[in-house]
Amino acid sequence: MPIQSSVQDDGQTLVMKVKGHFDFSLHKEFRQAYKNSESVRRYVVDLRDTEYMDSSALGMLLLLREFASDHGGEVALRSCSREVRKILEIANFQRLFRIED
Repeated sequence: MPIQSSVQDDGQTLVMKVKGHFDFSLHKEFRQAYKNSESVRRYVVDLRDTEYMDSSALGMLLLLREFASDHGGEVALRSCSREVRKILEIANFQRLFRIED
């Protein structure tokens, strides 16, 4: 599965690991990963194994951010490769998300 999710910190944090290409083909699976997690306060998208992301992936991250803020939560992006970090910086995502090493 390209997206693996797990709940941590006594149900407060949802970690979603995206493997391979993060593009529109993962839209439904990505949304399913967080859809029923209203009790979560922190959403972490682990991009360590993400080889590529396109504009639809950026859109999915924005939808997650909107979902999280609607439920009093926050989103962090973790372990980005140099290529992925470059895409995020071009899109000015460092202003919208906490980007962790």
